Amino acid sequence: MSAINSIDLVELTHNIKAWGAALGFQQVGISDIDLHQHEAHLQDWLDNDYHGDMHFMKAHGMKRARPDELVPGTLRVISVRMNYLPPDASFAKHLKTSDIGYISRYALGRDYHKVLRKRLKQLGEKITAALSDIEYRDTEYRPFVDSAPVLEHAIAEKAGIGWTGKHSLTLNKEAGSWFFLGELFINLPLPTDSPIEEGCGSCTACMTICPTNAIVAPYKVDARRCISYLTIESGEDIPEELRPLMGNRIYGCDDCQLVCPWNRYADVTTEEDFHPRQVLHGQSLLTLFSWSEETFLANTLGSPIRRIGYEKWQRNIAVAIGNADFSEGNIALLKAQRGMVSEQVDRHIDWAMTQQTAKEHHQKSEQRKQQRLIRVIEKGLVRDA
Repeated sequence: MSAINSIDLVELTHNIKAWGAALGFQQVGISDIDLHQHEAHLQDWLDNDYHGDMHFMKAHGMKRARPDELVPGTLRVISVRMNYLPPDASFAKHLKTSDIGYISRYALGRDYHKVLRKRLKQLGEKITAALSDIEYRDTEYRPFVDSAPVLEHAIAEKAGIGWTGKHSLTLNKEAGSWFFLGELFINLPLPTDSPIEEGCGSCTACMTICPTNAIVAPYKVDARRCISYLTIESGEDIPEELRPLMGNRIYGCDDCQLVCPWNRYADVTTEEDFHPRQVLHGQSLLTLFSWSEETFLANTLGSPIRRIGYEKWQRNIAVAIGNADFSEGNIALLKAQRGMVSEQVDRHIDWAMTQQTAKEHHQKSEQRKQQRLIRVIEKGLVRDA
């Protein structure tokens, strides 16, 4: 009898899910590695250049849909879910206040890559230790958290974590889409979970709400139009035609999640690591734009925001200031920051100043109309003035 046959894989799977729950994962599922049904969709997405300048997506090609090519010997993928919806999310409060910098809620706390990867590594260690106790020492595993060519949403779907929504994110009836996914590739033939029923039906709310129309068809997102891509992944100038549509969003965008009916049922996270840092949450654009590079690095230490760097941070905020209501303070700070970072940031500052100047002229024009109306009333309608 081979060594693997001496393992009670059903009991081990039960234990893996219990260990995962103890480590803080809200759900643990197991998928096989057959993702061939997703290859055509992935190839079509790449062929349409929907990946933008994320050249690594094309470089890895179909490896993303073939886990055993990424990690030879892989037989199963353990997929995990960890909720991140923070307390005091203040979605509407911040989106409707044009002089506040809106940051996607997943990024307000500690870097999720570090949090989940550490827990996944601990899960792998628990599995290895349990099997070592019965003299099985051939366990090999490797954790991934949004850090390698992995089709995490397809894997989560096969593992019963949820279904893929039309915005391309994984949805769960209890948690909506406010959660992170992580994967543990492993060389054990564990029993697999079954996919759950898709729950979107005819709803297209995520598609119609997208400010930049980035969801070009159900399950297809053109990254080149997506605010998350533009503010995080892209190192190029933000296209001028898209800048007014970004509003005050300076890092990521949550719109397609906010409008999703399933997100009404999501629980607030119990992970304090994902609670908002006050230095980032609800801060004014002028406060954030005035940070030096040293302040930026200090305030984003251990945050996923840090990886975009100071130049993109300044570029994004300049656009948001251009979209904000007019104020003398906006003009003054834009002028003060020009020439301080890079030519790219300066181009976005120039655009923002043009927007602010146009709003100033419009505001003065409206004020003159108002003043004229008041004079007409006071002169011609004395009794009723």
